[in-house]
Amino acid sequence: MNWLFPLSKGSGPLPPLNSLQQQRQRQIESLKAAHPSLAEIQKDVEYRIPFTVNNSTISVNILLPPQFPQEKPAVSVYPPVGHHLVDSNNGTMITSPLITNFGMHSDLGKVVQSLLDEFWKSPPALMSSGTAGFPYMYKQPGMAPYPTQAYHYGPRHVGPSHTLPAAPMPHTAADSGHGPPRTPAPYGLISDLPLPVPTGDSQAGLNGHLYKMPEIPESFPELCDLNLTQLSEMSENEDVLLEFFVSLPQLKQVTRDKEDLVNSIVDMAKRNLQMEPQLEGKRQEMLYKYEMLTQMKSAFETRMQRQHELSDSCSLSTLQARLKVAAHQAEEESEETAESFLEGRTDIDEFLSSFMEKRTLCHSRRAKEEKLQQSINTHGQFPTSH
Repeated sequence: MNWLFPLSKGSGPLPPLNSLQQQRQRQIESLKAAHPSLAEIQKDVEYRIPFTVNNSTISVNILLPPQFPQEKPAVSVYPPVGHHLVDSNNGTMITSPLITNFGMHSDLGKVVQSLLDEFWKSPPALMSSGTAGFPYMYKQPGMAPYPTQAYHYGPRHVGPSHTLPAAPMPHTAADSGHGPPRTPAPYGLISDLPLPVPTGDSQAGLNGHLYKMPEIPESFPELCDLNLTQLSEMSENEDVLLEFFVSLPQLKQVTRDKEDLVNSIVDMAKRNLQMEPQLEGKRQEMLYKYEMLTQMKSAFETRMQRQHELSDSCSLSTLQARLKVAAHQAEEESEETAESFLEGRTDIDEFLSSFMEKRTLCHSRRAKEEKLQQSINTHGQFPTSH
């Protein structure tokens, strides 16, 4: 009975993608290629990119409308922030011209990367108030809700000459005319059934986890035991059809899997809460080490600056300049001694002692200056030590 599940295994190849769907897939592939940390919240509909700025983790949520890329995507951030690209009323919706002017020829991956670059250049400020949890979907004001996936069913041949008509909308007790009303089925509408419409052997979920759908049989032997009146009643009354659906082992298996998944999620959430004190301790330890790193970096930069100053003061060119000044100073002092002797203010013994000492010091300094100049010409200003 593939008419119950038109996309299930055995119903033939999937219909080819139209032009809009192909462009949608290209945009999604561009987004995935540009952002390796991209998380898929709902396949082909909602994606999330976390990024850290100023020790705060902010998530960018990308919601693709049904007619994307003809319709522009809804891009939002969480938690609410203050930024010139974000709507100041709610602090979540991004109102950048890159989003408002998004068109068929735009590149979603590059647009989102440009937004992240702008956030890095001008970090957003977290708002003091916000919602308690992260909403899985941001609905843009005025955006129509996305259609829910429902099971479609139509005519089905049950015999050589009988055809079951398409099931109409469910009747109420007042207009059915078939006696007392039946007990309502556990599910209100066919679209409320927990069984998702399969697109293959497995369904891809969040973080790449796969769920293998139960095998859908080609026929249901239970229907062979029903007469034409019962089949017609099942076609006309949706409650009867739902009762039959609920009794299917495949649906029961999916329901059990769903309950197991919910229980595993609850257990994982409890374990995460138990690890919260340990995580907070690690966080405080990381902040302490980061503060120590900042202090050590500051001390290192101060010492590096001092090292550069000492290195500059001990360079060959600096030493040469100092020797030149000292030699010139010794020469001037020797000239003053000679003038003092010629004017008769100094006797000959004192003159010879002082003049020879200062002249010797002057020539010694000039000789050292010449050697430094030769060393500079040969090895440069900072010769390497061996």
